[in-house]
Amino acid sequence: MPTHAEKRTMPYSADQMYALIADVPSYPEFLPWCSAARIRARTPQPDGSEVLDADLVISFKVFREKFGSRVTLFPQERRIDVAYLDGPFRYLNNHWKFDPREDGGCDVDFFVDFEFRSIVLQKLIGVVFNEAMQRIVRAFETRADALYGSG
Repeated sequence: MPTHAEKRTMPYSADQMYALIADVPSYPEFLPWCSAARIRARTPQPDGSEVLDADLVISFKVFREKFGSRVTLFPQERRIDVAYLDGPFRYLNNHWKFDPREDGGCDVDFFVDFEFRSIVLQKLIGVVFNEAMQRIVRAFETRADALYGSG
């Protein structure tokens, strides 16, 4: 039920931003509430894409939940699709798209839609959802600044 869509213009290339988001194992280093990340399987596809089955552990206050997702990387299209495998959600859909700009930067298109199975978790996230999404987006921007430097 919570849905968040956002477009941002970044001063970094589409390839740089794609690489940052595709680096799932690094998420615990900079992403709020992400305490662990593990790749279960990595499967190259004949079309040049790659499928990662990944586990993330999210810790928020007294809650600690692990969930699995299937992350499909499309490097030629600079697109990342995330589908839910298992864990505390009823469903989870997440998409990233990175479009190059003539000035060398890129437009980042981000979308997430999910619902928890637990009414308690759903109500808890409902209260802080917008703030949480803003913190996550800022964390990715800060990570891009740290990796690629804006000046």
